[in-house]
Parts: sequence; structure tokens; C-alpha cells
Amino acid sequence: MKVFKFGGASVKNAAAIKNVVRVLKHEGHNNTIVIISAMGKMTNAFEKVIADYVDEATSLPKSIDYIRNYHLQICTDLFPKDHAVFMEMDIVFGKLSGFLASNRSHNYDFIYDQIVAFGELLSTKIVSSYLEQVGISNTWLDVRSCIHTDSNFRDAKVDWERTEISIKHHLKNNLTITQGFIAGGGNNQTTTLGREGSDFTAAIFAYCLNAKNVTIWKDVDGVLNADPRCFDNTILLEQISYKEATEMAFYGASVIHPKTLKPLENKKIPLFVRSFEHLNNTGTAVLKGQAIIPETPCFIQKKNQYLVSISAKDFSFMVESNLSHIFKLLGDFKLKVNLIQNSALSFSVCIEDNYHRFDAFIKTIQEEYTVYYNSNITLYTIRYASKQALEMIEKKGQVLLKQATKQTVQVVIKTP
Repeated sequence: MKVFKFGGASVKNAAAIKNVVRVLKHEGHNNTIVIISAMGKMTNAFEKVIADYVDEATSLPKSIDYIRNYHLQICTDLFPKDHAVFMEMDIVFGKLSGFLASNRSHNYDFIYDQIVAFGELLSTKIVSSYLEQVGISNTWLDVRSCIHTDSNFRDAKVDWERTEISIKHHLKNNLTITQGFIAGGGNNQTTTLGREGSDFTAAIFAYCLNAKNVTIWKDVDGVLNADPRCFDNTILLEQISYKEATEMAFYGASVIHPKTLKPLENKKIPLFVRSFEHLNNTGTAVLKGQAIIPETPCFIQKKNQYLVSISAKDFSFMVESNLSHIFKLLGDFKLKVNLIQNSALSFSVCIEDNYHRFDAFIKTIQEEYTVYYNSNITLYTIRYASKQALEMIEKKGQVLLKQATKQTVQVVIKTP
């Protein structure tokens, strides 16, 4: 079994979907499962629907129409007018309308998962139908019947034993099309695996099926030593070890999802990151072996961070009980910690606010501590940093904090 994952950029329009066919014909598609994300920026568009719904905004119908028209235009470009896919679209949007009309829950995370999942359902319906139209037989699979999780909406935890049984039951030796990112949480409720969780979906299937390999198809040539949108003269990493890829993911490298690597490492399943445009290029291989080839400084940039300095109001030492309390609050407010530095009297932490709960966190923690913070800062992490690489980063703005270990340097920068 081979596992392919196509992200939003690889199915963003009719031409991109035709290119998926080109990839499958080039690579072979027997005994293959294809994981597909929502099309283009549709996850963002569904988040707008969620916001409008929760806020009872008058723009809700317009937000839904935008999504409907986006998908219908792709279908119009791919299919004849009488194709069954148009009825499939109507059914999906009917289910969306049904949820919006019948939901009584005020739990934002629950609402989020039920609505955002329609992006993956739409994209896979369209891709599966188009493959059939061009003569590539396939099975469309609702991933929610295979991947089982708890009810921790927006960051659900996988029930691995039950999931493995379900996947082996549903998967046949043919081409299967299914969704990334979403899962089933019981009681016909949808859960999600965390933003960018489609990579994790691919790893789950690979682990449960003892797959030959996993390939993530991207609009870049592979894993680069830096984001080409932020850095010039980037270098392709031909090979990365599981350990090094895990380190890079931990520090925020966006090419490989942090949860993806452990299931693959456990069974030594190779992961390839390749370009869906340049099919003859080998891309990057993630497997057991040398840390990175070639060895070169690797840059990871995380914007929109907060640097928070916390100290006791009575000027006492920051001891274990203080730190335990602070970390509990960070966890309670779902704030992601990217850097920690402490001294006798203060504790500094660089965090990101994915769930828009920073203000509530600050209000709560200020009841017991003296707190100062900088917002809208950038955290740079350099793996295998050279003197020249560090100097380049430090020129980008005011250095608020710097921390170094043997192989990693982190610098918090306030740009002008």
C-alpha cells in the first residue's frame, strides 16, 4: 500500500485536479490510498462561515454562497451539466444547511469541527468523481468511519486500536480517495486532528496498513532549509532523519506536521515530500539515517508571537510551584509554548495564540503575578546555526531574547 497526500494547493481548481490525475498516472495508482485536503483556501472560507454563524451575522448566506460558487465553478469546468456530481454537491450543502438550522450547541470547538469538515467532503467528492470520469476506478471513503477519536474537538486524540481495526476492514487493494484532517468522534459527531492535520491522516493510514511509503505532494520541490517566501537562496534538503524532522516540526517547520512523524518512525515507513509539478524530481526523503543531507543552517520563522515575562508580585523566587501553576494556565487556555527561559525572579515564554485566548490568559495570570509582554513579534529558530546565519537573523530587528543549545539557536525579534 502506498499513501499519497494532496494539500489544498494541489486541488485548488480544475487544472490542479487534472494534475492530480497526471501524478497518479505517472506514479501508478494500484493499491494506493489518496488523502485530500479542502480545496485551495476553503478551510479559511469555512472559518468565515463559522464566525458568521456564531455571531449571527447577516453575511452568513453570502459566505456560504461564496463556497458553493467556488466548488460549482470547479465542477462546471470538469463535468458535463448533467453529471451526478452536481447532485452530490446539493446533498452536501443540504447537510450543511441542516446542521446550521438544527444545532443547539454553543460549544465553539464542536461547531467548528462539524462545519469545517464539509471542505474535505466536497473536495474528495469532486476528485473521486473526476477520476471515474477519466477512467480511473476508485472508492470514495468517509474517513470518519475509519479514524476514531475522543471528543476533544479541534485537536482530537486517536483511538489507535479501534482505528486500526476499522481501516483494515474498509481498505481494499484498489485506489481509495478519502479526507484528511477530519475524523469520527462517536455519536455521529465529526472531530478534527488539528490544523494541517491531513499529513497526520496519511501517517495514521500508513501505520495501520504497514504501508510501503507515504508521499506528501507539495508546490515546492521538497523540504527546504527555509521558507522561500521569507528567505532567499533556499536549499533543498535531500534527506532528513526522523529525529531531525521531528525537531524541525517541533520548532514550527510547516512542511511536515508535528504529529505525522512518530507513527512513521515506529514502523520505519519512509516519508517523501515531492513536487506535484516536477514529477521526475526525487524531492526529500525522511527516513532513518544521517540527520540532514546536505548539512546546512535551517531557518524556521514563526510570526505573530507573544513574548511574556512573568514574575512574583512580592519579588520572591520563581520556584517549581509557580512554574507548575503557569504551565497549567497555558494549557488551560490552549496557548502553544515555543520558547522558555527562566531566571531566579522571572519566567519568560514565547507563545502563539491559535485559539484567540491570549487576552483571557493575561487577565487571569495578572491576578497573581506581575506580567509584561510584547505582541506581534517573530521567533526565529536556526538549526545547525553558523555565525553568518545568526548575524543575518539579528539584523532583522531588535533582539528581545536569544537562547542557544548545541544545535539550535532561537532568537526573538521585534521588527521596526
